[in-house]
Amino acid sequence: MPDPTANETVDDLAAAIADALEAEDRTLGVAESLTGGLLANALARAEGASTWFRGGIVAYSPAVKHGLLAVRPGPVVSAEAAADMAEQAARLLDADVVVAVTGVGGPDPQDGLPPGTVWLAVTTNGTTRTHGHRFAGEPPEVIRRSVIAALECVLATMA
Repeated sequence: MPDPTANETVDDLAAAIADALEAEDRTLGVAESLTGGLLANALARAEGASTWFRGGIVAYSPAVKHGLLAVRPGPVVSAEAAADMAEQAARLLDADVVVAVTGVGGPDPQDGLPPGTVWLAVTTNGTTRTHGHRFAGEPPEVIRRSVIAALECVLATMA
């Protein structure tokens, strides 16, 4: 059963990100795969998003990740793929901060990795940091937790 507070948590995190971005006069973009646009949706709902949210790229297909987002050859669920996604999206969206998420929602493995394997990357000021996670649960739960983790990573970067 879905967590009834999930939207409140996501909305609270997005509001805190909005405040931090506005205070620093910075912009944010996203590159997402596993989350299928839910991360961009969470950010676009935040107050004042039109002033700081540059947009998002949903690259669900490996071909789109390798083509549009210049992900190097190899697995698309990896720290390197997440970093490539974030860095290329920063260029394409002209954003100061970009968060990228790629992973295996399940129920089947991908790239030899089990469901729940998620890689996030945040790029800002020429520096990219990656974060690996392993979330338990069915695909909707993995996706929900991935959105929250991505928002938390952005907020930590802004601190």
